[in-house]
Amino acid sequence: MRPLYVQRYLLTGLLTFIPVWLTWIVFKSIFSLLSQFNLPWVSALFEAFPDTLGRLHQEWLMSLLAFIVTVVALYVTGFAANRVFGQRLIGAFESVIERIPVAHSIYGGAKKLMTMLQHKPSGTQRVVLIDFPSPELKSIGFVTRVFRDASGIEFAAVYVPTTPNPTGGYLEIVPLDRLVATDWSVDQAMAFILSAGAAGPDPLPFELGRKPRHAPAEAASPRPSGKD
Repeated sequence: MRPLYVQRYLLTGLLTFIPVWLTWIVFKSIFSLLSQFNLPWVSALFEAFPDTLGRLHQEWLMSLLAFIVTVVALYVTGFAANRVFGQRLIGAFESVIERIPVAHSIYGGAKKLMTMLQHKPSGTQRVVLIDFPSPELKSIGFVTRVFRDASGIEFAAVYVPTTPNPTGGYLEIVPLDRLVATDWSVDQAMAFILSAGAAGPDPLPFELGRKPRHAPAEAASPRPSGKD
């Protein structure tokens, strides 16, 4: 076999394997996160019935059962949250959480984040580009909040996820006029991040060569230029 064919087949195999590998990494992270939530309960159930379930005491089986239990629990929670009875239970749970100082801060912050991700903040797009990790480079970020400092200058809190696992990332405070607007939805941006840039439109829906701006332009407050 000629060396040229060997290199070609190896490259083809690598390009075929990478999407599978990235999918596996993301799925494994989600699977581990969801299975760990109910794994102690499943382990206790196996230990409570050693004569029957003890024979099936396998780590992979317990993780799979814990994952299934968590998915079912999430479905039931979502179903109940859309019903009056479920909303009353959630309200009662939140009233209890409000009486616990540390838990109230964590729960309240997480709930606000989930609510904000469902709606675009006023005065800017949800998906933007920022100068990160250096002024010469750009990173995709999600605007979670727009606010003003003591001098009245507008800033945005931007979450910059990592690739290919977006569960980790960075929180950056960026002046509003340093954001580069995009026309992407959150789903399109997440697909771009998860695929390490492979899944994206061509040309890209933003202009890197122009001066950074935020959209819509009329939403930003005028700022003095300092020139006559």
